Amino acid sequence: MAITRRDVLALSGLSVAASALNGYSGSNDKKSTSNHKAPLPDTTNPRVVVVGGGWSGLSIAKYTKAFAPTADVILVEQRHEFTSCPLSNLWIVDKIELEYLTHDYLQAARKNNYTYFHATAVDLDKKNQILKTSDGDIKYDYLVFAPGIDYDYSRWTKDIAFENRLRQEYPAGFIPGSEHITLRNKVLNFKGGNFILTVPSGNYRCLPAPYERACVIADYFKQKKLNAKVILLDENNTITIKEKGFQSAFSELYADYIEYIPSSPITKIDLDNKIVHTEFDQYEFEDASFYPHVRGAKILERVGLAKDAKNKLEANINPLTYEAIGAKNIFITGDSRPMGFSKSGNTSNSEGRFVASLIAQKINKTQKIKWEPPTTTCFSAVSIAPEKAIYIYTQYSYDAKSETFDFSNTTSSEDWEKDGIVNASSIYDWATALYADMFN
Repeated sequence: MAITRRDVLALSGLSVAASALNGYSGSNDKKSTSNHKAPLPDTTNPRVVVVGGGWSGLSIAKYTKAFAPTADVILVEQRHEFTSCPLSNLWIVDKIELEYLTHDYLQAARKNNYTYFHATAVDLDKKNQILKTSDGDIKYDYLVFAPGIDYDYSRWTKDIAFENRLRQEYPAGFIPGSEHITLRNKVLNFKGGNFILTVPSGNYRCLPAPYERACVIADYFKQKKLNAKVILLDENNTITIKEKGFQSAFSELYADYIEYIPSSPITKIDLDNKIVHTEFDQYEFEDASFYPHVRGAKILERVGLAKDAKNKLEANINPLTYEAIGAKNIFITGDSRPMGFSKSGNTSNSEGRFVASLIAQKINKTQKIKWEPPTTTCFSAVSIAPEKAIYIYTQYSYDAKSETFDFSNTTSSEDWEKDGIVNASSIYDWATALYADMFN
């Protein structure tokens, strides 16, 4: 099944989007051609500029205005409309409509009384507190970067031309826009054979998503009665989260459709002959989606707000206050953060409320507030016919002595045979509630 004309129209303007959480695109990396003021009205009120209209940025823009009504809040985002990465796996296999994932930045701004400014952040003058964008300079009192992730292909190749082939021909599908359209068309038009998916190590975006994707694609192939198999190459030695639920789904639902191979970092990808090499084996494929390691969005590196943490550039911030080191009026949130929180929508949304309260506390000159942990609520589909899902909820604790974070108050529901239908229904309840929170 090909993408419909309605899908194309609804996706207008999305194909250049770099991230659901990104106000910056590495592929659109260019400075303003002139120093000029952005077409925004002057204000004498404290101005808060939020870069990135994803789950974190939207939450911060909304709640900063709610907690500090006198603030002039501006959301800088390069896309014309929002498309959700959470639940996109269900769209890829034609289970939900694109309209359910797509939302209106203008509506969010109107309902929550802030300004949506369509532009790309390109540079930063920290001394004079000016954000430079593709449509002019914006003076700020407080600045938030919520730019999301970028991919790091360096463990697979140093060849830029080869990396570009991977990005274009076999995109990872974890940055909404063209990647998701490409992956959807690959799946819906697949005729048979091996379809390779990969799982990176480290704290990649949405830990359960590659396993969920393997399940729903395998179920789609199964429903179409294709002679096809999903080969899931996992760098980790076991499933990273919801292991019991996914493992039982692999073995009981998709024994003939999923081959799960842990401890299998890729050593070579031969695109011309369509062969993937690992340390011990090689796998031929008809099609694939290669998910590399992730890093913080490149804008952070460009403006001097990133740190090199074991070769993955992430935000250089105070992990309890989200303040950039050396610039206490700049905050960095969402999937570019260095803390080990889940890189997921619910985590970013709940975290955004806390960061908004920190900014409001500075504006309102009220008593300092204590650190609050984000929450991770995550439903993962394991089948689409019938719809069944598994679930996990967790908060995070902080150990001041070791300066480390860990899971706390964790509950889960991984018995998809017993609770799967209820969990699947809850996927939509959860998403609808979060979309309503961000977009009203």
